[in-house]
Amino acid sequence: MNPAPHPRPAPGLPGRRGLLGGLLAGAALAAVPALAAPARAGARPAPAPASPAGPRATRPLLLGTYTSEGGGGTGIGTAAYDTGTGAITPGPVISGVENPSYLAPHPSGATVYAVAEQGAGAVTAVAIGPDGTYEVLGSRPTGGSGPTHLSVHPSGRWLLSANYTSGSVAVHPIAEDGSLGERTDLVTHSSPPPGPGQGGPHAHQIVTSPDGGHVLAVDLGTDTVYTYRLDTSAGTLTEVSRAALTPGSGPRHLAFHPGGRFAYLACELDNTMVVCAYDPATGALTPGPGQSTGTGSGVSYPAQPVVTGDGAYVYLANRGHNSLTRYAVEGDGAVLRLLDTVPVGGDWPRQLALSPDSSLLFAANQRSSTVTVFGVGPDGSLTGAGTPFPAPVAVCVLPLP
Repeated sequence: MNPAPHPRPAPGLPGRRGLLGGLLAGAALAAVPALAAPARAGARPAPAPASPAGPRATRPLLLGTYTSEGGGGTGIGTAAYDTGTGAITPGPVISGVENPSYLAPHPSGATVYAVAEQGAGAVTAVAIGPDGTYEVLGSRPTGGSGPTHLSVHPSGRWLLSANYTSGSVAVHPIAEDGSLGERTDLVTHSSPPPGPGQGGPHAHQIVTSPDGGHVLAVDLGTDTVYTYRLDTSAGTLTEVSRAALTPGSGPRHLAFHPGGRFAYLACELDNTMVVCAYDPATGALTPGPGQSTGTGSGVSYPAQPVVTGDGAYVYLANRGHNSLTRYAVEGDGAVLRLLDTVPVGGDWPRQLALSPDSSLLFAANQRSSTVTVFGVGPDGSLTGAGTPFPAPVAVCVLPLP
């Protein structure tokens, strides 16, 4: 199946796949090699060679892409990264997974889940064996179209997914072996009305709060963040609160401070970052005013914030400006202070991820088909680590522990 790219209703805003057709026409993409030829699902990349100073640890890295477009990937890419230098070594591809544009791990580390971003949305489970082999466990429909985000509830029993095109969120049970059962709930964001220029709701993210008590869904189309309580016996969602953002701001992704009382929300249509207070008792999210991303007056669409493990710094990917914004976190999480922006070294940074110890930052650059890596200094400074790693239409990067 070759689904059409999901439309963006806002005037002048690129489609979900970032004008992929124009990109593929460029010679630059034609020159980027595929991550690796498809191989058996059980293959894990070999460790990176030892450095002259002695052996270094390597850890697995997974890469999401679009499989339905020419020049895209053929499944979930695998690789290994050097925990000291950030150097990436390519591995084979986990085939049999359609349009895996977002990836999320199970808390046990034994399974990884992928969205199938297409008209008939689905989610796929992939088991990771003790010996490092991979096995595709199967897929389940999400009940909506164009799923773009998913996450696993901290209990490890429920998979949560957000359907962008249809503006709905879904819940699937997770079995003991990591496979998925039939969907237990589907909630469509039918109110409030869509924001200016939007044709309908567009659920873009669904995450569980750090306290585990609530599930939050960010909807770009209705300029709203919905808070739900998950019934962990039945796998159903009940709305308990909603937070209204500035009309036309287009909230996309949020990231919680480890203290659990504040979250940082990227709004892609008005190019702002919003600090939100969170009440664990009620699930209420209270947005503050939009803050600068440091990208100036040019066209740029913030994509995703990430927070260091110690809660000291926040980074934001800026598409268009092709940069990373660095904020210092102050006031126990209540304040973001803009420090600077750093060139990302690629085109259209769609997604960011920190290594488990927050010593490395990875950026998936969709239009340049690369992953760039940065070392994170004690002061939060970013230093480029080596040359960009070629990965076809890189839209998600997931470093594993």
